[in-house]
Amino acid sequence: MKKALLLGTTGVAVALAMLAFGFVAGSPQVAKAGTAQPVQTARPVQTAVADTKIDRTEVEGIIRDYLLKNPEVLLEVQDALEAKQKEEQRLAALGVIKNAKDQIFNSTFDGVVGNPKGKVTIVEFYDYNCGFCKRAIEDMRALTKSDPDLRFVLKEFPILGPDSQKASVVSMAFHLMMPEKYGEFHNALLGGQGRATEAMAIKIALSLGADEATLREKMKDPSIPEAFSKTYDLANKLQITGTPSYVVGNEVVFGALGQEVLAEKIEAVKAAL
Repeated sequence: MKKALLLGTTGVAVALAMLAFGFVAGSPQVAKAGTAQPVQTARPVQTAVADTKIDRTEVEGIIRDYLLKNPEVLLEVQDALEAKQKEEQRLAALGVIKNAKDQIFNSTFDGVVGNPKGKVTIVEFYDYNCGFCKRAIEDMRALTKSDPDLRFVLKEFPILGPDSQKASVVSMAFHLMMPEKYGEFHNALLGGQGRATEAMAIKIALSLGADEATLREKMKDPSIPEAFSKTYDLANKLQITGTPSYVVGNEVVFGALGQEVLAEKIEAVKAAL
């Protein structure tokens, strides 16, 4: 990826150099102060460009030699490009969060652990078969245990195949039936061994007191696929393509970065309240 970016950067450098040479060669001659020479019109400029011969190979050779002697220039350009892209992504996410605040933080389909009335909310997009999510569950447990004012929202985002999708259907059906026990269900399924499947999810739901017939009927609720569709659309707008990903305040945080990083983000939100 970086190689491709560097090659692209080189091409841009060459193109800009060519434009610069063309501009200098074809620029009109402005009258000097104290002289009576008029500024050339568009027609002479065109003639100057036509009469000037630029050796493209020679220019590219100069650019190539410079970049070989100063390769750090490409790294500087790459860093600047990445910084620009991150800032554009941050600003875009800021707009989405502002316009979809209720859908992100207060969707009735999302489970909540920690303090339901906490002043600070962190939203996690997760998949039950995501290995990083399985490890990150300890971050959620530690953060909600250490911070009694933290509201942790769990947003189903099954992207790792049919098993994940079916397990999430059971999860959402259980949440509709028994929201007070959803945290236990979530911990058992995400924190369990092996791949999360529909059968495993149902087994956990029944162990927590769900009626199987009622659960299976609730799994057919049309609001469940509608909720998934809204979450996928929301994730797309936030440029979330993997799990776990978080929304903390007005920021999107990608990846399992650990509880220390998340705690810092949470403290920043608190400071801004």
